[in-house]
Amino acid sequence: MFPNLTSFARHVAGALLAGLFLMPATGAQAQNLFAPAITVNDEVITNYELEQRRALLVVLRAPGDPDELAREGMIRDKLRLQAAAKAEIEVTPEQLEAGIEEFASRTALTAEQLVPALRQEGIEPETLRDFVKVNIVWREYVRREFLPEARPSQHEIDRAMAREADGANVRVLLSEIIVPITPENQVEATALMEEISQIRSFDAFASAAQQYSAASTRNNGGRLEWLPLTQLPGNIRQAVLELEPGETTAPVALPNALAVFQLRALDAVDKGFPEYSEIDYAAYYIPGGRTPEALATAARLRDRVDTCNDLYGVAEGQPPSVLDREKVAPGQIPSDFAYELAKLDRNEVSTTVTRSNGQVLVFLMLCARTAAANSDVTRDAVANALVERRVTRLAETYLDKLEANAVIIDQ
Repeated sequence: MFPNLTSFARHVAGALLAGLFLMPATGAQAQNLFAPAITVNDEVITNYELEQRRALLVVLRAPGDPDELAREGMIRDKLRLQAAAKAEIEVTPEQLEAGIEEFASRTALTAEQLVPALRQEGIEPETLRDFVKVNIVWREYVRREFLPEARPSQHEIDRAMAREADGANVRVLLSEIIVPITPENQVEATALMEEISQIRSFDAFASAAQQYSAASTRNNGGRLEWLPLTQLPGNIRQAVLELEPGETTAPVALPNALAVFQLRALDAVDKGFPEYSEIDYAAYYIPGGRTPEALATAARLRDRVDTCNDLYGVAEGQPPSVLDREKVAPGQIPSDFAYELAKLDRNEVSTTVTRSNGQVLVFLMLCARTAAANSDVTRDAVANALVERRVTRLAETYLDKLEANAVIIDQ
């Protein structure tokens, strides 16, 4: 799905950025490059800064117009920095280095590896440092300004826990975007999913699903049918419960993948759905990952098998490791398996999941489910989820207000 960094650098940096980043600017070119492009409350954003942000968005394949996204992102970053400066929030060199390491860790790279990887794409180290700095000061500003207001009362926690307990009577209508993660695409895929998690439009999410998702639902804009809330893995269930229709989750880490979910609708039903104490499933491993050959093998296999027991005949004569048959509690199932199984009826199959850094395709089949009583939810978990959600909303509302009141002039 994503080209590796080297080939993508040759394509994008060579075709789009070579004259800007790979050659020194001189004379009128340099003057124009560092000339003001936008002023925000009398503070300047240069053409160079806009081109760097645009280049980053192009490399990360951010959905939308990169020119518009770069302009909006730089304006809001300037507003964040101005608010933090008024609050006398500063970033120490040690905090900045730690922030870069934290950012790099989300891509499974070190800071020493991340900087040259981005530089191959025409993204200068200063651009990364500025981006990390904005996030550090804004996080501290948000913590100071909005955390006290976001703390829930005991009554609000009780009400939220009752909603969770009532989850047995709730079904949800979700859309999904699942992007495989490999060593070659970790940087760009992580940043892409962060961008997708900001989408609040049903049409924009569907468009992104068609363009980026590896799940079979991509042809339908990522849209799933109604699902009982109790069938979702615990981490996804809690994330979905905090959403309003149209909102999306933060990226959810799965083995070899990242996922973002959008809530389209939530519905209470008269008769509750069961929790499950045991899930019986089978996983048959096909070499080749998501190559056309491996996917074709999975399609032929889907036509051959009717039940999980049929897979024993398929695996006969092959190493034992080619087939797993498990009967375990839901909490013991890998999160990507658990989510895919939640969407399946008995003897249905998913081919979304991979293993071995994307080199092995998993033919995943649901065999059976065993019902159980609902599990308990801790007060701390509910309180933390409420705080995180409220802080995010308060911060975004305040930033929208700052932008509405700012003096923004395009030069």
